[in-house]
Amino acid sequence: MAHRGPRLVVLGSVNMDLVVRTGHLPVPGETTAGTDFVTMPGGKGANQAIAAARAGGQVAFIGAVGSDDHGERLAQGLRAAAVSTDRLRRVPGPSGVAVITVDDAAENTIVVVPGANAHVMLTEPDADLIAGAGMLLTQLELPLETVLAGAKVAAAARVPVLLNPSPVTPLMPELLGLVTLLVLNEGEAGALGATAIAGIPHVVTTLGAAGARYAGPAGAACEVSAPRVVAVDTTGAGDAFTGALAVAWANGTAPAEAVRVACAAGARATTFHGARAPVGSSAY
Repeated sequence: MAHRGPRLVVLGSVNMDLVVRTGHLPVPGETTAGTDFVTMPGGKGANQAIAAARAGGQVAFIGAVGSDDHGERLAQGLRAAAVSTDRLRRVPGPSGVAVITVDDAAENTIVVVPGANAHVMLTEPDADLIAGAGMLLTQLELPLETVLAGAKVAAAARVPVLLNPSPVTPLMPELLGLVTLLVLNEGEAGALGATAIAGIPHVVTTLGAAGARYAGPAGAACEVSAPRVVAVDTTGAGDAFTGALAVAWANGTAPAEAVRVACAAGARATTFHGARAPVGSSAY
């Protein structure tokens, strides 16, 4: 790996994004005219891995792609960003896909079909990789039992666990009890509930264009504003935030400064179309 930053492992999803642009998001039963359609690599896990690599981390990815035409393109996208794909396997059947609609106000709707992501199970080599990491990043686009298994390995090896609970779903206390750093938006925080979140040592809540809020041990707290930018697409901004935050946190950066770095990355990510920065951009 070319990077000299912290060693991070991402246990997560990789999807092909099918992106439609339209003037406004349709309401139920409405048909709207689209203005553009593109396919591009995505997936919350892969997006966060690439964001972390571009923020200076040494990143290894654990996940799966399908045997369809999307599979190799998805793997190439990770490798092009200097993310290790040694633990990315190819399984029979389709890769994961996400159908994304983006309107002129930069708002979006997303429907994810897991495909190969639904078949990711932790293996012994995966566990060894996690145990030697500086941080484990994971989300909820994989089977919950796989996420839990990865968190157990990390916790046993005293590796910090960053969980981004998206797409949000009720979580077992066992998993929440293994999390070091929870990164979520206000809607996800409301869905999980204050009681579920209360026992987690560090919680970062993203506030959209307003920035993010940090809550830590012994009542430590701060709120960080995001830089003002002209947003064209909010898709993937949260993933850019999370990847940058993970690298800063694993580097030992103080929480307030780590959140500031993450806010800057998330804001910049809204200034281009798609869930990832174009190659060669300064988005991270």
